[in-house]
Amino acid sequence: MEKKKVTVPLVCHGHSRPVVDLFYSPITPDGFFLISASKDSTPMLRNGETGDWIGTFEGHKGAIWSSCLDTKALRAASASADFSAKLWDALTGDELHSFEHKHIVRACAFSDDTHFLLTGGVEKILRIFDLNRLDAQPRLVDNSPGSIRTVAWLHSDQMILSSCTDTNGVRLWDVRSGKIVQTLETKSPVTSAEVSQDGRYITTADGSTVKFWDANHFGLVKSYDMPCDVESASLEPKHGNKFIAGGEDMWVHIFDFHTGEKLGCNKGHHGPVHCVRFSPGGESYASGSEDGTIRIWQTGPVTHEESDVLPGNEPSGKVKAVADEVARKIESGLHIAGEGKTGETDKATDASHGN
Repeated sequence: MEKKKVTVPLVCHGHSRPVVDLFYSPITPDGFFLISASKDSTPMLRNGETGDWIGTFEGHKGAIWSSCLDTKALRAASASADFSAKLWDALTGDELHSFEHKHIVRACAFSDDTHFLLTGGVEKILRIFDLNRLDAQPRLVDNSPGSIRTVAWLHSDQMILSSCTDTNGVRLWDVRSGKIVQTLETKSPVTSAEVSQDGRYITTADGSTVKFWDANHFGLVKSYDMPCDVESASLEPKHGNKFIAGGEDMWVHIFDFHTGEKLGCNKGHHGPVHCVRFSPGGESYASGSEDGTIRIWQTGPVTHEESDVLPGNEPSGKVKAVADEVARKIESGLHIAGEGKTGETDKATDASHGN
C-alpha cells in the first residue's frame, strides 16, 4: 500500500476568535492577497502566496461575517454584526466610508467593475451601494425570503445571487428589474456559494452536499454527498478538475470534480472549518476555522519527505520573491495592530455577534 504523504500548511495566526470567511483577490501586478473575516471584529489582510500578515482594518465594534477585496485589491469591504458595512483603503488601512444598516450585515461583494458594493443580512434586504457616490441612498432589492447569508455577482454584474440562513436554495436576481429569475433548489440552507473564475459554475455547499450548477443555464451539473456536514466548498480555478470542502469534522477534503472521488484530506485545524477558498492561480488553498487560525495548503502537496519545512510561516524561495512587495505595503502605512491578539478581551459578546 502506498505510503500516505503528510501535507504541511502555512499556519496564519493573529485572529483571537473564529475565522468565518476568506476571500482571495485576483492576481494583480503586486501579487494576490487574502482577506479574512473573524468574530474578533478586525478583518486582516495577508499576502495570498505566503500568508504573511500585511495589516489589520480597525473600526468595527462587532463580529465580521464577510470581507472582500475589489478586483485590483485597492479597496476592501467588510460586513459586520455592528449593523454596518465598511469600505476601506487596502493600501493604507483607512476607513473610506461606513454604510449603516438596521440589523446584522452577513455578506458583502464588490461588482466586477468595482463601481458597486452589494450587501445582505438579517434585514432580508439586498442593498447595492454606488461607490462613486458614497453618500447616495443604496438601491434596495427587498424580496428575499429569509435572512441573507451569502451574496455574489455574476454575468458581468447583470445578475446577483443570494442564499439564506434559514431558507433552502439559492436565488438569482436580475439587477435591472430587481426580480428573482431563478431559484437553485437545495434540501438545506446554502452556507457557501462561489462563482467560478471562468464564470461557468456556481459551487454551493448545503448540509452534507456540494453541488455544481451551470452558471448560464442554471441546471444542476453535479452533486456529491460529503462525509459530514460541510460549511464551505471551492472549485479549483485553473483546470476545474478538483474541489475542496470543509466543515464540522475539522478536516479539509479534496475531491475529483468529475467523479467525486476523494483525493486527499488535510488535518490540522482544532475546530470546525467555516470557510475554504482556492487561490486565484489554483496553486494553493486556504481554510479558516473555529480555532482562529487560517491554514494555507499547497495544491501539489509539500510533504515531510520532500521538505524540511515545519508548520508555520517559514520562509521559502517564494517568500523572498515577494518580500519587497510586502514591505512596500506595510510601509505605506496600513494600520498595524500586532498579530498577538489572543490576549485581548472580546469587544462584544456572542449574543451581539448575531450567532
